[in-house]
Amino acid sequence: MIDEHVSGSDARPDRRRELVAAAFRRIASDGFEGLRTRDVAADVGVNIATLHYYFPTKEALIRGVIGYAMQRFSQTLPGEGTPIVQLRGHLYRLLQLLKEDQQLWTVLGELVLRAPRDEELGRIFRQSDGVWHSKLKGLIDRCVQNGALQPMLDSDGLAGLMIVAIKGLSLPTMAGFGPEVADQVFEQFGYLLGLPPDQFLTT
Repeated sequence: MIDEHVSGSDARPDRRRELVAAAFRRIASDGFEGLRTRDVAADVGVNIATLHYYFPTKEALIRGVIGYAMQRFSQTLPGEGTPIVQLRGHLYRLLQLLKEDQQLWTVLGELVLRAPRDEELGRIFRQSDGVWHSKLKGLIDRCVQNGALQPMLDSDGLAGLMIVAIKGLSLPTMAGFGPEVADQVFEQFGYLLGLPPDQFLTT
């Protein structure tokens, strides 16, 4: 049943996406503490009752933002090609995402900083990180099995290190984000993997 405050034009499939995108932009510009549901509703051109129809609580809206951000990450995991091609593609797409979508990394940094103080947010991040870690470890393992990477690699530890380093790049610093720092971090990934960095930095 449609909420009585929501008109037929407001109850449409893309309204939820518009609200999530507006909240995403608000967090990027004003920080997590600056997120106001009334501002989000105004950005989309609806009233607060309409927003509450789709997202009954602010926490529900934030979960929508996390889902949107995590979807961007999942798109960096290619599903075709040999394991080494997939690994190179994943690293390349992650690096490009770092350089090209600063809004995404700003929002991620805001959420990561809040997660230790928010039980639900922390749970969502642990779950997302677990899925990412499992996929990355599995990809490295398959590369080792195929002889594309050195057999002595600790895939579990390396996957964890890479995830922590990538998320660390999103955290706010006094100097701001530097693309050259991202290049340096990914170059080190190449050395740790025994994979020439130019194989994924310029894919």
